[in-house]
Amino acid sequence: MSLQRLFILFLVVFLLSFPCYHSLPGKPNFNNVSKRIDKVGRSLASVKTVSVNHYGAKGDGSDATKAFKKAWKTACSSRGSVLVVPKNKNYLLKPITFEGPCKSSITVQIHGTVRASRDRSAYRNDMTHWLVFENVHNLAVEGGGTINGNGKIWWENSCKVNDSLPCKDAPTALTFYNCKNLVLKNLKIKNAQKMHVSFEKCVGVQALGLKITAPEDSPNTDGIHVTSTQNIRISSSVIGTGDDCISIVNGSRKVLATGITCGPGHGISIGSLGSGNSEAHVSDITVNVATLSGTTNGVRIKTWQGGSGSASNIKFQNIKMHNVDNPIIIDQKYCDQDEPCKSQSRAVQVKNVLYQNIKGTSSSNEAIKLVCSDKFPCREIVFQGIDIQVGGKAAAKAVCNSNNAKVTEKGDVSPSCTT
Repeated sequence: MSLQRLFILFLVVFLLSFPCYHSLPGKPNFNNVSKRIDKVGRSLASVKTVSVNHYGAKGDGSDATKAFKKAWKTACSSRGSVLVVPKNKNYLLKPITFEGPCKSSITVQIHGTVRASRDRSAYRNDMTHWLVFENVHNLAVEGGGTINGNGKIWWENSCKVNDSLPCKDAPTALTFYNCKNLVLKNLKIKNAQKMHVSFEKCVGVQALGLKITAPEDSPNTDGIHVTSTQNIRISSSVIGTGDDCISIVNGSRKVLATGITCGPGHGISIGSLGSGNSEAHVSDITVNVATLSGTTNGVRIKTWQGGSGSASNIKFQNIKMHNVDNPIIIDQKYCDQDEPCKSQSRAVQVKNVLYQNIKGTSSSNEAIKLVCSDKFPCREIVFQGIDIQVGGKAAAKAVCNSNNAKVTEKGDVSPSCTT
C-alpha cells in the first residue's frame, strides 16, 4: 500500500474516532469506530433513489400526475428514500396529494420545474389545493427547482379582479398538513393560484432559502401562510406577491421569521383573527431582521370585531422599511368585506407586543397607527428605537388613542404615541 493511501486511511480513522477522546479515558475504542463505519456504510447503501422519469414521466410539459403518484408510492413505502424530479425538465401536474405516513424519513428533490394544470375543471373535486403533503413526518423538500402555480387563469376569474364575477375558492399551490420535522428549502415558488405555501397543523418546521414571487396585483397570493402550526422557523427568504408576504393565523405559536426580504405585497401580518365571531389564539411570534420595500403595510396585527381570544408575546425587531404604507399598524377593527362591518364590543385581545429598532421611510403620513378596541384595549405595547420618516424628510405621525392603547416608549421613538 502506498504511503499516500496509508495517510488517508489514518486520517479517516482519526476523524471518526476524535469524539471518543472527549468521552472515554485512555485510548479510543477502535472496535466501536469500526461499528460506526459499518453503520454509516449500511445507511448510505440503504438510500433508495426514485426518479419520476422511471415511472413514465417525460418531462416535456405533458401530464405527469400518474407517474408522480407511482413514484411517491414507491418512495414512501421504502426506507430512507429520495424522490427525484430531474433538472432541465418540465412536468405538468393536476391536483395531487402525497400522503403518509411513510416507512421512514423521505426527501423530495425538485431540480426541474413542476407546473400546475391550467384546466380549472381538473380541480372540481377540491378547489382549494394543488400540491399537498399530508401526514408525512421527517420530510425534506428541496433541490433548487421551481414550483409554478400557473395562477393567471385563476386571478382573471377572481371577484377581487372582476367584481361582476361570483367569489369562488382557488387552490393553494403547496400545502403541508399535519407534518412533523419538516424542511422546505432552496426552491422557487411562483404564480400561485391563491396562497403559495401553507403550513397547517405542522410541528417542527424549517423553511429557508425560498424565493416566492407573483405579480403585485395578483389576488390573495400570500407568500407563506402559517395556521395551527408550532415551532416553525422561516429564514433567509425573498417574498414578493399580491398579498401578505407572511401571514400567521389562529393556533400558531413559537413562530420565528428572520432574514426576510418582503415586497411587493401587504407586508408581514398576524391575522386576520376572529372572523365570524370566532375564537383565535396566537402567541410567541418573533419577526427579527427583515427588509420591507414598497408594501401596502409593514408589520401588522389585524383582528375582526366580535372575535375573542388573544394575540400575545409578539416581537418585531431590527426591521428596515423603504417607502412602506402603514409601517406599524394594529387594527382591531379589521373589515375585509364589501359592506361595512357592524360595531361589536367583543374583540381578540392584543397584548405584550414589542416594536424594537424599526427604521426607514413611510409612503403615508401615518407611520404608526393603533386602532384598538374600547372594551379590550391593546395592552403592554412597547416602542423602542423607532425612527420612521415620510420619504426620508418630513416627520411622520403616530395615531394612537391613549384610552384604548396602553403604550410604553423607551429611548428615541419617532413618531411618538405619547407626545
